[in-house]
Amino acid sequence: MSSGAGDSTYLGMPAFPRAAATAVRDTTLRGNLRHATHTIRAKRARAVAELSDWAELRAAAKAVKDRTLRHLDHYLMQLEDAVTAAGGTVHWAADAAEANRIVTGLVQATGEREVVKVKSMATQETGLNEALEAAGIRAYETDLAELIVQLGEDRPSHLLVPAIHRNRGEIRELFAREMGRWGRPAPEGLTDAPAELAEAARLHLREKFLRARVGVSGANFMVAETGTLVVVESEGNGRMCLTLPETLISVVGIEKVVPTWRDLEVFLQLLPRSSTAERMNPYTSMWTGVPEDGDGPREFHLVLLDNGRTDTLADEVGRQALRCIRCSACLNVCPVYERAGGHAYGSVYPGPIGAILTPQLRGTGSAVDASLPYASTLCGACYEVCPVAIDIPDVLVHLRERVVEGGEAVRNGVRVTLRPAKGHAAERAAMRAARWALDRPAVLRAGQRLAARTRRLHPGRLPGPGRAWTDTRTLPEVPEESFRLWWQRTREGGTR
Repeated sequence: MSSGAGDSTYLGMPAFPRAAATAVRDTTLRGNLRHATHTIRAKRARAVAELSDWAELRAAAKAVKDRTLRHLDHYLMQLEDAVTAAGGTVHWAADAAEANRIVTGLVQATGEREVVKVKSMATQETGLNEALEAAGIRAYETDLAELIVQLGEDRPSHLLVPAIHRNRGEIRELFAREMGRWGRPAPEGLTDAPAELAEAARLHLREKFLRARVGVSGANFMVAETGTLVVVESEGNGRMCLTLPETLISVVGIEKVVPTWRDLEVFLQLLPRSSTAERMNPYTSMWTGVPEDGDGPREFHLVLLDNGRTDTLADEVGRQALRCIRCSACLNVCPVYERAGGHAYGSVYPGPIGAILTPQLRGTGSAVDASLPYASTLCGACYEVCPVAIDIPDVLVHLRERVVEGGEAVRNGVRVTLRPAKGHAAERAAMRAARWALDRPAVLRAGQRLAARTRRLHPGRLPGPGRAWTDTRTLPEVPEESFRLWWQRTREGGTR
């Protein structure tokens, strides 16, 4: 990974169309994704159907998030006061590089050279593992799926199940081959039975938990009124990371704050059903500062990460992406994600939510980020399942306009005028021509008549820049007559 303006990007990552074209030819990948996403979304639908007030909960979550984002400065200051009063220390990180410097410095101050981690999207976003490695510190992922990704020197491809692109046979081979290099090797004769794979991971990780003196976590939510952080998980590894080390460092995006415990209750009903299709998470861990009885870490540090979030907040349309609670429901219903997988998005945030969040956090200056708003059919399935009612299609169209036309945006806290992305001159010219013709009914009628009369001469593929469009789509046939002419003819014949 490399950090440009502090944002983690994958070296050599092509734009989404090229990456997706490669991914869809991988039949094993497509089979893994199809099986996993269909299973998860069917279970989620049953879990959601159990609640008669799901729509009301969804509306309540949207309202809480919108209210919090409108007054984010107030709630963040309240959170800092509460964490400090409970014995913790709050650090503010403007970007990924600053967050990595803070965490690296805190680990170095302990004298330790190893840390254990509970799954954290924020530290993946900043590239913390690579920053720690550069400082001679090894980070061990303890979430089962993250462990699989780390052992394979791979990248996450799903918000909830980072190793969704791997099947059990692939995981067995990976454990047998790589575990010994990182610690305790896999048992002899390991099969691909889920129970055996889970036991191999448990034995491998147990020595890490018992030895580590520093833990690094993220958080699903932060409660402003008490300074409490919340992690929801299914395996118990998070609780081990949060309680056994002497020093705990939590890196959390500033949008994860909620005002009160009463607000938190809404999200603890929505998140499990939307993500793992469970009525409640097997493990919901909460911690507030440093425990007075000494039962837990002796030091607690909270690193509040911006990294483009306040820039996103300044966009009246795009800011709704900050409501996201990382449930991954939108990924599991997206036909594009199901076929292309998460790696094609070139970001730790794949799928529909990544297509709107990443271009706002990183900007649309690179080919990868400029292509992400187009990684969608605009079918709307993502909006229908989103538990906080993010209108992803609306934001996608908004960002497409920004890519093609440029315009005002906020970058690094400063309002700037963006130039249109390269490669869209033909699209802009076509849209201007269409607008000119649609504003002139006589021109439109003449064009329709000409198109109908020459329909047999039309090519099957468009030339020039239009070739990319017809590489993956069938060019529609022009009808013998336009709707306008059909309407006039049938009306003159007396048909109404």
